[in-house]
Amino acid sequence: MIPDQEGPATPSGADKFDDEHYPGYTMGRAADMLGTTQGFLRSLDEAGLITPQRSAGGHRRYSRHQLRLATRVRELVDQGTAIDAACRIISLEDQLHEAQRLNQAQGPNTGD
Repeated sequence: MIPDQEGPATPSGADKFDDEHYPGYTMGRAADMLGTTQGFLRSLDEAGLITPQRSAGGHRRYSRHQLRLATRVRELVDQGTAIDAACRIISLEDQLHEAQRLNQAQGPNTGD
C-alpha cells in the first residue's frame, strides 16, 4: 500500500526536522517546553498572534517558529506587559524583521 501524499508542499520525514514551520508539537508538549499552561497558548490563538494547525482529530499543533513567538510573549508578560499588548509588540517586531529582510535581499538602492 502506498501512503497518501499531501502534495509537494508537505516536507519529507528528514525535512521535517529542519522545517521551523512544521507543526510538530502538541499543545501539552508545547506548554511543557515553555513552562506555561495550555490556557496561555490558547490565549495567543485567541489574540490572533499564533494560529496553530489542527490535527485530524482537531488538536492544536505548534511549530518551532510559533513556540519562539510564544516564548517572547511569555517574557514580556513576565515583565508585566498585558498579553494583548505583548502580542501586538511581537507582531510589530515580526513585521519589522520581515521588512528588514526584504530590504537586505533587494540590496542597496543605487537610484538617484
